[in-house]
Amino acid sequence: MRPLTDRHPGEGTLRRLVDEPVGVADADRAHVAGCPACLDGLAAARADATAAATALSTDAVPDVDRAWRRFTATAGTASPAPAATASRRRRSLRRSPVAAALGVALVLGGAGAAAAADWLQVFHTEQVQAVPVQTGELVALPDLSAYGDLQVVSEPDVQQVADAATASRMTGLDVPEVAALPAGVTGEPQVMAGGQVVAEFTFSADRAAQAAAAAGQTAPPVPAGLDGSTFRLVAGPGLAEVWNSSTGLPALVVARVTAPTAYSSGVPFETARDYLLSLPGLPADLADQLRTFTADGSTLPLPVPADLVSTSTADVDGHEATVLASRDGAMTGAVWVEDGVVTGVAGSLDEDEVLTVARGLR
Repeated sequence: MRPLTDRHPGEGTLRRLVDEPVGVADADRAHVAGCPACLDGLAAARADATAAATALSTDAVPDVDRAWRRFTATAGTASPAPAATASRRRRSLRRSPVAAALGVALVLGGAGAAAAADWLQVFHTEQVQAVPVQTGELVALPDLSAYGDLQVVSEPDVQQVADAATASRMTGLDVPEVAALPAGVTGEPQVMAGGQVVAEFTFSADRAAQAAAAAGQTAPPVPAGLDGSTFRLVAGPGLAEVWNSSTGLPALVVARVTAPTAYSSGVPFETARDYLLSLPGLPADLADQLRTFTADGSTLPLPVPADLVSTSTADVDGHEATVLASRDGAMTGAVWVEDGVVTGVAGSLDEDEVLTVARGLR
């Protein structure tokens, strides 16, 4: 195959990225993702494809993509969340610190990877890193809808299940086995399981410009290919074992979830990250911290209120875990990533007790 440093992929390759992305060589896909000229060509090919589809469509032709989205959002859902709950989830998603940082919500949820395989992968969680911020900064984060359109395609429908075997069967994940319960934690746990969460965010240069103008600023020039680009975010499914206490806080929670992954319709991770961090509305200190994350998009930022929670790291069976402890001593937790799965242990325990549980999981 010709070296990509000599020539750009041709128009046929760009059009195939629109129509049949999985049929394009990885080297060509990587070249296009990092080449402004090719991203312009890809945007033009995408516009041509849209125009052709519109011209050929009739009222009698079903919108297969929309139908599929509706199906994946509802299939297998035994008890849909009430409208008010769904609305709160969407508001929370739009204002997530991670969403504001990356322009997308890195949410928990998993089986949409098959549909996302036609996209360029731009983020895959290999580790979690705490980002200390002030509580006021979390509250002041801008609404993601100021920068484009966010659609929650599928929600997790978290529910209590009969036992660990059922949770494992529903999620495809191994249920962690606790070697020994800490002092004061007794009885059998409630077992929870949830499906996949999938969200899509489409960036709008016009909305970003309007948001900047409303803040009395001017948005920087939009990088080639970013306007109209869509990011698909997939995570989960997940499960959890919960030991309750009489205090209202869980005595112990052990959870496991398929790690978040993000896909793009063509724009590389660094391009979206750097541009979105340059827009007004995100606290400067938070933006500076997020800007230091690895360019390969493998570190999941976990913003935590520094005035309420302390953070540190610890080793859990050869993996670096992020340890979070509330400053009032009420809760402590540890979270780490192994083989594409995020595992967390938390509860009304001290750090030593949490790490003992974590290191003893089987």
